[in-house]
Amino acid sequence: MTGTEGRIVDTDRGKVRGVAQGEAISFRGIPYAASPVGELRFAPPRPHPGWTGVREATQAGPAVPQAASRLEQVMGHRVPDWNEDGSLTVNVHSPLRTFEDGAARPVLVWWHGGGFTSGSGGWDWYDGGPLAALGDIVVVTANYRVGPLGYLYLPEIGAANLGPQDQAAVLRWVQDNIASFGGDPRDVTVGGQSAGAYSALSLALDPQTTGLVTRVLLESGPFGLPPQDPQNAAENAEAYLRLLDVASDADAATALRALPVEQLLSAYGRLAGRLARPGNVAPPMYPVLGGPGLPRSWQRALADGALDGKALLIGTTRDEATAFYAFDPRIQNLTSAGALDILTGQIGEQAHEVYQRHAARLPRATPAQIFTAVQTDELFSDGALQIADHHAAGGNATYVYRFDYQPAEDEHALGATHCGELPFLFNTFDAYPDSAMLGKPTDSERTLGHGFATAVAEFVTTGSVNDWPPYAPATATRIRHFG
Repeated sequence: MTGTEGRIVDTDRGKVRGVAQGEAISFRGIPYAASPVGELRFAPPRPHPGWTGVREATQAGPAVPQAASRLEQVMGHRVPDWNEDGSLTVNVHSPLRTFEDGAARPVLVWWHGGGFTSGSGGWDWYDGGPLAALGDIVVVTANYRVGPLGYLYLPEIGAANLGPQDQAAVLRWVQDNIASFGGDPRDVTVGGQSAGAYSALSLALDPQTTGLVTRVLLESGPFGLPPQDPQNAAENAEAYLRLLDVASDADAATALRALPVEQLLSAYGRLAGRLARPGNVAPPMYPVLGGPGLPRSWQRALADGALDGKALLIGTTRDEATAFYAFDPRIQNLTSAGALDILTGQIGEQAHEVYQRHAARLPRATPAQIFTAVQTDELFSDGALQIADHHAAGGNATYVYRFDYQPAEDEHALGATHCGELPFLFNTFDAYPDSAMLGKPTDSERTLGHGFATAVAEFVTTGSVNDWPPYAPATATRIRHFG
C-alpha cells in the first residue's frame, strides 16, 4: 500500500490505483465483468479475466453504446464517449478518512437514469466523491447495458434483461470487493434516479438479489410504467431484426454479433421513431416481466412482502413530466379534446375525471400544462406514494420527499422538472453549464443541495433522517419538501 495519494487497493481481479480529490479518493473505470463484445454481445455478463500489475483507476471507463439522450434540452449536451469494449465498469468513491481509521462505511450503490436507453455512471454529473466525503459513506456508480444491447428480448440467444443482469453482477462485485475500499458489504443501500430507481427497486425485490440490499433510495422512478409484456417485447424484437435485415432463426445471434454497433443503434432509433406516439414516453425496449431480475411486478412483490424490513427513502420532483413534453410541439399544441383523446388511450374511461380534477387544481393552465400535470402523477407521483403507503402501513421505516426547486429564469416553464435534484445530490453543479433545469446556481442552491445530500447520506448511514418524521400512509404533512 501507498499513502492516500495514489492509493492501491486489491480487488478479486487485480490491483487498482485511485486518485485523491478533495476529501475523497476515487477509483474509476474498474471492470466488474468482461467486455460485452464478440461472443459476449447479447450474452449475460461474464467474469472479467483480470489483469497483472496495477491498473490505473483515475479515469472512468467509456459509456455503453447509445444515442444522445432525449432530455439533452433539459439536462444539457454531452459529447459522446461510448465504446462497447471496456464499458462494464464501476466507480468507487471513498472518504479519505476511511483509509486512516480502517472503519467500514455504509455503501450506496447508485444507478443512473436515461430511459433504459442512455447514461453512464462515469459521467461527471454523477461524481460520487463529494457525496462520499459529505456523508462519510462509500458511493458506487456503474454502467449497465442500455438500449438494444441491454434490453433486446431474444431469450433464445441469451438476450433477456441483460441490463438488469449487469446490475446484479455489480451488486455481487460490491459484495466481494467493497471491503477493500472501506465499505461494509453488509450495509448496502441500492438507489437510483428515474430508470435507475426502477432498477434499484427491482434489485431490492428480486429473490436473487434482495439479500444483498439493506436499504432502498428511489428518486423519480417511473413506477406508472408497467414492465414490458413478453409478447410485446418479442414483437418489438422481431421488428428490430427486420430493420437490420436479420432473420429470426438460430443464426440471429451470429448475425447480430457481427454487425457494427453503430448499425444496431441506428436501427433502434428507427424503431423508436416508428413506435412513437404523442404522450408515450416508453422506449421500444426496457425490462421485461418474467425475465431475469424481474420475476413479478413490483405491486405483486410488495404484496408478497418482498420489501419488508428494508428502510425506504422515496421521492419525486414537483413537475416531473415537463422534461418530456416542454419541447414537444405535439403536446404543447394540444386542445382539451386532444389531451383527453390521448389520456383515454392511456388510462381508459377515467381520463375525463382525471383531466377535470387536474384542471380544477390548475385553473389558468393550458391543455398542455394540464396534460403534463396528469402525466407527472400517473407516471411518477402516484406510484411513489402507492409504494410509500404500502411500505409504511407494514410498519417499515419510510421517508418521502418532494423536490420543488425551479430555476429563477425558467424560459421553457420546466418548473421543478425530472432530473432536477441530481446536481443537488452530488454537488456537481459545475457539470451542468448549459442546463435548462438548473439555471445559474447561487449560494442558495448550494445550501439547498447540502441539505438534500445530507439527508440522503443520513438515510444511507442509519435508515432514518434527523428531524424528519417517518412517513405515515396518506399523510402529506410528512412529505419533506426541498426547494
